[in-house]
Amino acid sequence: MDWDKLRIFHAVADAGSLTHAGETLHLSQSAVSRQIRALEDSLDSVLFHRHARGLILTEQGELLFEATKAMSQTLESTAARIRDAEDEVFGDLRVTTTTGFGTLFLAPRLTTLYAQYPDLRIDLMLEERIYDLPMREADVAIRMKEPSQADLIRKRLMTVNMRLYASSEYLRAHGTPTDREDLRNFRLISQSVTSAQVSAGAQLIRELSEGAARPGFTVNNYFGVLQAVINNLGIGVLPDYVTEDFPDLVHVLPDIASGDIPVFLAYPEELRHSRRIAAFRDFVVEEIVAYRRSRHA
Repeated sequence: MDWDKLRIFHAVADAGSLTHAGETLHLSQSAVSRQIRALEDSLDSVLFHRHARGLILTEQGELLFEATKAMSQTLESTAARIRDAEDEVFGDLRVTTTTGFGTLFLAPRLTTLYAQYPDLRIDLMLEERIYDLPMREADVAIRMKEPSQADLIRKRLMTVNMRLYASSEYLRAHGTPTDREDLRNFRLISQSVTSAQVSAGAQLIRELSEGAARPGFTVNNYFGVLQAVINNLGIGVLPDYVTEDFPDLVHVLPDIASGDIPVFLAYPEELRHSRRIAAFRDFVVEEIVAYRRSRHA
């Protein structure tokens, strides 16, 4: 089977369009169309249903696309291992983590990593869903629980707790709650319990809601909760790692906290010797050590 035709087929299947695939491949639409037609002739199968809105894979096309995806992932992995044989750290690194940790802890600290490795290109994917690392949907993950997938190297980084925070300006204007029952007199800001989040955080919100407090504003990620809190909207349920970067936040009712939330870094076993992974892992560990020292200073 012609490898070049398979490459073109994969691009078309991924884009769902001859035009978009041609732009990616730097080929004309007619050239892409000829290659697809030739591949269909060689397989004696129709690979796409052609519609005015674009191309849809046939059953045979789906089978071939699964094969080309696996080939693409294998080639990417091999290319990464070849690149990592070099002494310098450079190239693409796909990192996935939660929206909260990615925006509130990781992204603000990446300047340090880029200062040391300016040729590193990080694609930061902030989602609550779990990426399939062995299938190379991402290179490295930072998650709020231990990954259960096989063939992964795991490192526990830290423990997080959800706590209550408010801005000093909000507390000056509205006072400071003295106990859990007193929270009924303040606007509580949190994620909705139906939002994707760590179970310990959702449990704390449920406990507060079942008691005296009622959320007066909910948002589907911790970044939104933080923005509401620092803009004096109320008392927010936030992970405790945000306090270093926002010193104006006041820890309210210290006896109220979620259970421990472990934070793990994980990457595929096949990337054990990756210099890019090692550089990123060491950077994250150093930043967390610095964070712990600042908390106990």
